Amino acid sequence: MLARVLPLAPPAAPDWQADYRAARLTAADLLDRVGLTAADLPYGLAPAPDFALKAPPHFLSLVRRGDPHDPLLLQVLARADELVDDPALLTDPLDEASFTPARGILRKYGSRALLLAAGSCAIHCRYCFRRHTDYGAMVLPVGGHADAVALLAADPAVEEVILSGGDPLTLADDRLAALLGALAAIPHLAMIRIHSRTLTAVPARVTPALVALLAGLGKPVVIVAHTNHANEIDGVVAAALARLRGAGVTLLNQSVLLRGVNDSVAAIRAHALRLFASGVLPYYMHLLDPVAGAGHFDVGLTEALGLEQQLRDTLPGYLVPRFVREVPGRLAKTPIWQLAG
Repeated sequence: MLARVLPLAPPAAPDWQADYRAARLTAADLLDRVGLTAADLPYGLAPAPDFALKAPPHFLSLVRRGDPHDPLLLQVLARADELVDDPALLTDPLDEASFTPARGILRKYGSRALLLAAGSCAIHCRYCFRRHTDYGAMVLPVGGHADAVALLAADPAVEEVILSGGDPLTLADDRLAALLGALAAIPHLAMIRIHSRTLTAVPARVTPALVALLAGLGKPVVIVAHTNHANEIDGVVAAALARLRGAGVTLLNQSVLLRGVNDSVAAIRAHALRLFASGVLPYYMHLLDPVAGAGHFDVGLTEALGLEQQLRDTLPGYLVPRFVREVPGRLAKTPIWQLAG
């Protein structure tokens, strides 16, 4: 089996990798960039978070200056609430270690396989369910992906491969092209899906090279953007999403229901409408995974059920994200109505 050799366009400005490098910063630096100091905050900061702060320049440019309750700021600022010790919160809340048949592969779903293609992200979301993951042991090796691709090629039950991480779009174009080309050469693979926070955190990542790569893949490509609030989607992000649509990419979005960020009908509705205006369909609204350090973001099941019903009363069905929870061991996401009662 030969991997497809995919064309790469020349690199283009602006340098998305520079934005990526600029994302790592201290809490004081982060606050300074949004016009705040620690004294302005009605909540405490985590003095030494075990999950480093990362927030790229474009994302921070969308934070409302001087607002300690800004919904984008709350997603990236390490608050003292992260230090609350709760035995119900886990470092591997989805028990992913039990579904790893080989390095870089997760087989949690029947016809789909996940590839942990990268161990880093452009942004560190404080609610991330993989914030404690040892990527050195789980992610595809830097030196190659051949063994993982060979396992997938030998399993005709795999109809879709989902690139995850970390964030697969943090990979350089040559590494991403090599991986996608190898996957595209698998005859029984019907589609390739990419999950990414980078699209909106670093919209400069949608370069001519990336667009050409995806357009020339020869397999249907679905990209699931990870955004939680309408304010994350400005004109720059919308233009990046339009370039992907022009390459024939299907665009979906998944969110996490987060206390203080998007836990209202008004916020979720505005987000759905902004997504649709940008050519993106709402896909999933996840209840928070019980990951250690993120319990302060949790919205309870009863409240989530009420939000979902109110959204159905005010939005067309195709704009209401499916409210789900991931239950370890199940072959698909579980609609939250199945968990009630």
